[in-house]
Amino acid sequence: MNYKELEDRIALRKLIDDVSILADKKDFHNQVQLFTEDGISETFAEGTTILKLKGRNEMSKAFSEFLKKIDTVYHLNGQQIVTIDGDGASGTSYCMITLIGTENGKKIRTNIGAVYQDTYVRENNCWLISKRIGNFDWQEKIELG
Repeated sequence: MNYKELEDRIALRKLIDDVSILADKKDFHNQVQLFTEDGISETFAEGTTILKLKGRNEMSKAFSEFLKKIDTVYHLNGQQIVTIDGDGASGTSYCMITLIGTENGKKIRTNIGAVYQDTYVRENNCWLISKRIGNFDWQEKIELG
């Protein structure tokens, strides 16, 4: 592994972490800037499509709507595997997502195990996500005292 590949791997990891941090802050405007202008985001839960979005504007609106009733959003990123090919790359990232909000008058914590399949492109010397397929592999809801 050469210096350039190490630099790219660090930049791709930072990209994934920045996407999560901005989601946690509900800063959707800046979060979607980490996708290409015509980027695609698809999310599946138990094999069912729950979001299918194209473009930054559509993503920003949908992410905001999806999380509007959630008080706390917390992503914990884990393993990441990337394959880099010049100005393109692909990767798999594992993430634990915690959402805390109110449902039927009760405070609920939802934990989600997610795996993201990403396609990345380098534009203007910056890595961006051009396509993200998220699979919410499992979910648990717990009432908080």
